[in-house]
Amino acid sequence: MVDTRFHRFAGPIALGALLVRAGRSELAGALAAPGQVISGVSELELAGPDDLALAAQQGYAEDLRRTGAGVVLVSPALREDVPAGAIAVVLDRPHELFADILDLLYPASTRAVIAAAGRDDLGAPIFERDVTLGANVVIGPGVEIGRGTVIGANTVIGAGVTIGRNCTIAANCTIDCAHLGNDVVLHSGVRIGTEGFGWLDFGRANRKIPQLGRVIVQDRVEIGANSTVDRGALGDTVLGEGTKVDNLVQIGHNCRIGRNCLIAAMSGLSGSTIVEDGVLLGGGVGTSGHLTIGAGSVVHGRAAVTKDWPAGSKLAGAPAQDIRDFWRELAAMRKLSKGEKRG
Repeated sequence: MVDTRFHRFAGPIALGALLVRAGRSELAGALAAPGQVISGVSELELAGPDDLALAAQQGYAEDLRRTGAGVVLVSPALREDVPAGAIAVVLDRPHELFADILDLLYPASTRAVIAAAGRDDLGAPIFERDVTLGANVVIGPGVEIGRGTVIGANTVIGAGVTIGRNCTIAANCTIDCAHLGNDVVLHSGVRIGTEGFGWLDFGRANRKIPQLGRVIVQDRVEIGANSTVDRGALGDTVLGEGTKVDNLVQIGHNCRIGRNCLIAAMSGLSGSTIVEDGVLLGGGVGTSGHLTIGAGSVVHGRAAVTKDWPAGSKLAGAPAQDIRDFWRELAAMRKLSKGEKRG
C-alpha cells in the first residue's frame, strides 16, 4: 500500500471512471462491475478488496492466485490465475496502463520532497528531547525524530519521514520516503529514499515507472558515505537490523537486506535482490536483481550474482559460481595456458 505521508492520493474513484480518465474507455465498457471503488494501489500480496494491483509476468502467478486485491490488471496469459473474487482487467501490456493509473492517482506534482512545503495536512515536525540539529538542516512537515538523535549540517529530511532514537545522521544527507529505527548511523552524503530505476519501453521512449514505495531502515544499521538506497516501486526497500553498509554502495528498489549483513564498498544490488540474514558481500559485488542469496553466504569481491543461491553458499567470479568450481576452473585455465613441458 502506498504510504500517503509521502505520496498524496487523488482518489477514491470508481474503476470505470478511472479507466476512462486513463484513456481506456473500451475496457471500462467491458467490465461487469465498473462501479468498484479504488481506494489505493498495492502489491499483490498486500492488496485488499478496495485496492488495484498488477500482474504483468508469469513470475507473478503464485502471488496472483493468493491476492486479496479487488481489481487486478493482468496479461492474457495470467487471466485464469485471477481469484474468483477479483475483477480482472485484461490487456496485452498491463504495465503501461498501470503506470498511467499511478500517475493519475498519485500525481507527480504532489510527491515527496517536491511538494514538501505544501503538506499542511501532516502538521509540524515532532522532536523528542535532546535532538541536535546542525546548521542549515531542513525538516519537512510531519517529520518525527526520536530522543538523542544528532543531525549534521545541510541535511534535508523530507515530509513524513520518521527517525528513531540515538541516531547519528551526518552532514549533507538526504532522507525521503523513509522510516529509520533506533541507533542508525548515516555517514556524510548518504541518500535514502531516492527514486528507483524503473522504466518502460526500454531503449525507445524510456518512460519512467512511478516509484511510490518506502525505505525501512531497522535498528543499528550503519550506512557509509555517499551510498544510496532507492525506495520501493510500490512496496518497501528494507535493511535489516544490525546490517552494515560500506561507502559508495547502491541498493536498488525493493531490495530486502536481512539482519547483520556486511556489504563492502562499491557493491551494487539491482532491484528486488533478496539478501538473507548474515550474508557477507565483498567489495564491488553486483547482482542482476530478482534473485535471492541465502543466509550466511559469502560472496567474494567483484563477483556478479545472476541467479538464486542457497544458504551457506561461497561464491566467486563473474558470473558467480561456487568458489570450489571457480578455483578448479582457474587452475585448469592456467594449466592450459602454460602448455605441456618439453623433456
